[in-house]
Amino acid sequence: MAEVKYKNILLKLSGEALAGDEKVGIDRKTMDGICDAIQKVHELGVKISIVVRGGNFWRGKYGEEMVKPTADYMGMLATVMNGLALQDAIEKRGMQARLQTAIEMRQIAEPFIQRRAERHLNKDRIVIFACGTGHPYFSTDTAAALRAAEMNVDAILVAKTIDGVYTADPKLDPTAKKLDFITYQEILEKDLKVMDSTSISLCKDNSIPLVVFAMSDPENIVKAVKGENIGTYVNN
Repeated sequence: MAEVKYKNILLKLSGEALAGDEKVGIDRKTMDGICDAIQKVHELGVKISIVVRGGNFWRGKYGEEMVKPTADYMGMLATVMNGLALQDAIEKRGMQARLQTAIEMRQIAEPFIQRRAERHLNKDRIVIFACGTGHPYFSTDTAAALRAAEMNVDAILVAKTIDGVYTADPKLDPTAKKLDFITYQEILEKDLKVMDSTSISLCKDNSIPLVVFAMSDPENIVKAVKGENIGTYVNN
């Protein structure tokens, strides 16, 4: 294996990361850039799990007039569409991928089974987890932290629209400063919106590092795996 810092990762992608500048649907050029970077990481011998959100198809604000479980389930279905698109793009590059869902839909994906997912990773397959935890009231952030713990990953790579963790929302506060390192406890105390508090607590309790970086350059995925100094590092 080439020199890498993390040999077993979970990559967390936002739905918007797949939509590119359009913010809605899937942009093929953007998808190609992400999957090219995933291929480079795969060729380094790294085990790769992926959790993808569904915001390019469905966002919580669309369901404000609905009961929350209904809106949440619709969001879970959106993650399946993104998962299928990722699986297709990955396999077109000659890699093997498996989509597993927390809600059974056997005609298009495997049900999530921890040992089966581990076996896929051990066979050099990329595993994509969709449908969150399968339960309403739990976010995709929580699903990423849960699957990371179950797959015993070395780190969660959090690809966002901004280039790391800031002292405040840089879109609202021009004085916000980017942080190179922060602890989980500081994120919770300062209520920084890196991931939701449930997922941060789960990562904290299981000592799972986070690397938060910008998805604007897909090569950042490769840099993060190699341990290069990008974005923000989060740990205990």
